[in-house]
Amino acid sequence: MHNFTPTNKERRFKAYVSSIGTTQLHLRNPYIIAWWSAAFPGFGHLLLSKYLRGYALFMWEILINNMSNLNLAMVYSFTGNIELAKNVLEPRWMLLYIPVYLFAIWDSYRTTVDMNKVFMLAERENATFNSYAIGAVEINYLDKRRPVMAVLWSLLTPGLGQLYIHRVVTAVFTMIFMIVFVYFSNILVAIHYLFLGDISFATQQLDAQWLLFIPSHVGFSMYDSYVNTVENNKLFESEQRKFLSKNYQQYEVKFPVISDEVT
Repeated sequence: MHNFTPTNKERRFKAYVSSIGTTQLHLRNPYIIAWWSAAFPGFGHLLLSKYLRGYALFMWEILINNMSNLNLAMVYSFTGNIELAKNVLEPRWMLLYIPVYLFAIWDSYRTTVDMNKVFMLAERENATFNSYAIGAVEINYLDKRRPVMAVLWSLLTPGLGQLYIHRVVTAVFTMIFMIVFVYFSNILVAIHYLFLGDISFATQQLDAQWLLFIPSHVGFSMYDSYVNTVENNKLFESEQRKFLSKNYQQYEVKFPVISDEVT
């Protein structure tokens, strides 16, 4: 297995390639990251590759949202049933939701600003990082992939786009919870009856509390896979450029000058 040991001479690295994925620094828009945290706490941190913090907030969102019936109340409020929305909310859980929700937005914004500064320093230092990792169970390496394909696979099944660009941990996490959301929302059962033409019965099969998790989950998978494909391509080009400059730029090749003038 290829091992890369950081040294004190290189303070900051733009990327790290391991058997389970490629983690890298790159410039991000703090408002976009904060928006994803507002859409679903944890997503903003996952976009920053802050996995432990992101997973913790993601699990908190699912637990508190379900216990407080927040999604169900949102559906009732969207359809004009304000009183019914008030009745289904569980205040003992709802009041727990607000501070953590605000923290997820604030912390993702703050972290993005800090990581952008770290990236600028790492870019200026241009320290060497590993571009290839091979182990007993997996191989990972930098190369160029198509962002459109990552988006397409994520649209068909969230998590496949991450597998395409070798973000294994995020892919497994995304696919597992997509299964959970699809199963408890009964969306596939509803689609089955929709194809049979029984629209009323199909609508009755849906569980709105779990159904509202799916749009954010699909959207995050598509955005995450697209952005990371683009940035991985840039990282590949940066590593290739540094390698070629270091190993070949010192060799000067003189080409003969051919004159078109007739003497």
